Amino acid sequence: MSEKVIHLGTGRRKTSTARVRLSEGTGKLIVNDREFEKYFSHETFTKAACAPLLAAEMRDKVDVTALVDGGGVAGQAGAVAHGIARALQKLNPELRSALKKAGHIRRDPREKERKKAGQPGARKRYQFSKR
Repeated sequence: MSEKVIHLGTGRRKTSTARVRLSEGTGKLIVNDREFEKYFSHETFTKAACAPLLAAEMRDKVDVTALVDGGGVAGQAGAVAHGIARALQKLNPELRSALKKAGHIRRDPREKERKKAGQPGARKRYQFSKR
């Protein structure tokens, strides 16, 4: 009985974190024990999460199992994509240049700005009255 080699990758986006397990297989994609298409409600999110596999041309060659937590659907899709890219890089270091060129290796640093004291939001100010 041969053991499957599993490559791990952690992806983050906004407040979402995805732990991705990648193994050689037939292209089965599972997120939180559900199929990709069922978990990500809109096909835009499915495409965003699968993008690193398409960039590396490994869509039907690997099985992906992801556990994702926190944030919304868009952030979770980005986190899964980042995790897949990192796991693919561990699977085959030669894929790094293709993944990097497509922009999947870099973590997207954009986060929600905190609300400041004495004002209603991060940047919004209460109306100023001179008199």
